[in-house]
Amino acid sequence: MTINTVLFDLDGTLIDTAPDMAAALDLLCDEEQQDRLSYDEVRPVVSNGSVALVKLAFGDNVDEAILERLKSRYLEIYQNHLAVHSQLFDEMDELLLQLEQQNIKWGVVTNKPGWLTEPLMEALKLHKRASCIVSSDSTKNRKPHPEPMFYACKLAGSQPEECVYVGDARRDIEAGQNAGMKTIIAEYGYIETGENTDDWQADYRISSPSQLLSLIQLHADR
Repeated sequence: MTINTVLFDLDGTLIDTAPDMAAALDLLCDEEQQDRLSYDEVRPVVSNGSVALVKLAFGDNVDEAILERLKSRYLEIYQNHLAVHSQLFDEMDELLLQLEQQNIKWGVVTNKPGWLTEPLMEALKLHKRASCIVSSDSTKNRKPHPEPMFYACKLAGSQPEECVYVGDARRDIEAGQNAGMKTIIAEYGYIETGENTDDWQADYRISSPSQLLSLIQLHADR
């Protein structure tokens, strides 16, 4: 069956959010008189969310109560600086235009909460273009559970076998696989050093967004 819907993970796949997420962590470190981390240290961890970032800066053994306070403050800072430097990855804007011109729907399935996802999509003028936007709080379960994927299909009016899911984390590929979708690794995203992406057993991988259309066409020609 022909692919008619492309679903993207948000952070590290559709939008390069690392600059703003790293900047928010810098501000938190400044407030707490903690040494800042280099951008190269922070970038690969961004896809793992706020708790992972706080632990990266303050240590894995930080007290649970302190961790919760730091996480809440981090998210507050980030919310107030959500789209300062965040932008579509290189080639992504052209890819989205080409998808739209070919009547291929596209949408987002992310573990980012809706109160961050929706304003970010609006700030980049993407919210009206997307056929679906599914956040961590849109469904009871989060990725890698297939429920968010099935909900995205419902919103987009597609069947799972008509969809491809593109992501930069193991849970993204597992979520797509669990839902019966084709899966693609975004190698340009936030993949931690030493991560063996071969273990994810995705159908395909791309090193840039421009490679996606040819993959869709390849699948259609089979």
